[in-house]
Amino acid sequence: MKRLICIPAIVAILFLTSYSCGNKKARKNTAQTTEQAAVSTEPKWTSIFNGKDLTGWTIKIPGHELGENFGNTLRVEDSILKIRYDAYGSEFKDRFGTVYFDKYLTNYRLKVVYRFVGETAPGAPTWGYRDSGIQFHGQPPVTQKIDQAFPVCLEYNFHGGNGTDERPLGAACTNGMFIEYNGEKNTTTCIAADIARTFHGDQWVTAEIEIKNGVIAHFVNGKKILTYSNPTYNPANEMAKKLMDGDDTKVKGGYVSLQSNSHPIDFKSIELIEF
Repeated sequence: MKRLICIPAIVAILFLTSYSCGNKKARKNTAQTTEQAAVSTEPKWTSIFNGKDLTGWTIKIPGHELGENFGNTLRVEDSILKIRYDAYGSEFKDRFGTVYFDKYLTNYRLKVVYRFVGETAPGAPTWGYRDSGIQFHGQPPVTQKIDQAFPVCLEYNFHGGNGTDERPLGAACTNGMFIEYNGEKNTTTCIAADIARTFHGDQWVTAEIEIKNGVIAHFVNGKKILTYSNPTYNPANEMAKKLMDGDDTKVKGGYVSLQSNSHPIDFKSIELIEF
């Protein structure tokens, strides 16, 4: 006996199948659109060192006018920013230099790839051995006095190992400022990183700082090693007091700079994301 198939039933089945496939396709398209939107709004790194010269940066070396590159201390060779002291003679004379990025910054992430090379400059202090750093939330370059060794700032300190001893990098150091670490105001100039990492030899190291609404984190080779917060100016520091907004000690932003601290160092890349 032949079965009769109801035409309306067939139509209903085709409709439901079409509707279901359409729904799945619509959901897939919506998911793809959402994913594409997320990718397009993801912050992207911008290089702030062009690999050719120091356009966009300003040099300050104690005893010399702003912009004067004494002894060709900072030079760009082979697409690398190099800091050298071959023109300093036998006495370093505390000429701790600074090279500022020419933009006031507030919330951002900065990444540099660096390595220590060679020997410490003759006449430099012993602590200058494989020592440098990223300075940030710094005073405007034009306000740095001609004989001022270091700007009012915070610092992500770089240390390099001597091949034997542990010499961790990543400490948070302060000059003319205070910070809060584990909820308490610092009482020492530097606070060591929570995770100690020492890098020996002339290997490349990636260091990053991230600043978001007063919370600051240090990273090395992608791993977070220290977090602290709420930087404030020290009113007892003459220069810091000039940077305050009336009686408000809160540090809202500042300038990023790299240290010329008496040991040769190379910077292969310097990148920035602003939030």
